[in-house]
Amino acid sequence: MRRSFAMPSEPNVPRDGPRSRPPGIARDVRRVTSCGDARSGRSPRRSFDTADRARPRGDRIRPPRPMRPAPLSHCRNPAAFASCSIGRNQLFRFSMRILGIDPGLRVTGFGVIDVSGHQLAYVASGVIKTPTADLPTRLGTIYDGVSTLIREHTPDQAAIEKVFVNVNPQSTLLLGQARGAAICGLVSGGLPVAEYTALQLKQAVVGYGRATKEQMQEMVARLLSLSGRPGTDAADALGMAICHAHGGNTLNTLGGIAPALAKKGLRVRRGRLVG
Repeated sequence: MRRSFAMPSEPNVPRDGPRSRPPGIARDVRRVTSCGDARSGRSPRRSFDTADRARPRGDRIRPPRPMRPAPLSHCRNPAAFASCSIGRNQLFRFSMRILGIDPGLRVTGFGVIDVSGHQLAYVASGVIKTPTADLPTRLGTIYDGVSTLIREHTPDQAAIEKVFVNVNPQSTLLLGQARGAAICGLVSGGLPVAEYTALQLKQAVVGYGRATKEQMQEMVARLLSLSGRPGTDAADALGMAICHAHGGNTLNTLGGIAPALAKKGLRVRRGRLVG
């Protein structure tokens, strides 16, 4: 036996009574005019022109943000810093010349670059070859060659590769002596010397700690916009200078303008300006 159910005549009328508004309409409906919503106190939405609305969200034009002044929280004498003619942007535009050395008993590579902020410029590169003679004569040739480079190119700082422990202890000792002769030439020229390992060199230039010689040559040529690849020893020396430029850019810049800041009663201490 089938049971019959009575269907309501109006489908939108519930059992508890008729609805006060059509379904799907929000309870709190507010009218928004061109001047905003006076009831809610909200400001009108920002309007864009037709060309700007057609652009993707990430490509829409926004007004540039105003640049904030450099913080003076680390400076003990803010008045002297504010009166100094060297601004914050000028700190990182200071030009510096770096000499990179790839030590070797038979062939010592060198490379000279100019650094201005994040821009690198090639100056010179080459090798210092030692004659077939006794060890003191070879070390003297390396020392004299480095001293000549300092007089010719007048670099501001120097970077040299650290000695790695080779399988042959005798080769490691000879390489260390050649490196010592090069460091003595740099220090006698009044240059501060930074030391980096081969792993740090390859990571800074190529981005891979086990890069090959060919990859080093190619990346050095691209970074310095060279017409051809430099030699292996010269490429390592140029890469050493690039590694020092990337690793100590901020501290090197602050240290380079230390004499100018000293006239205003400021000095650089651990990479910070103090009065």
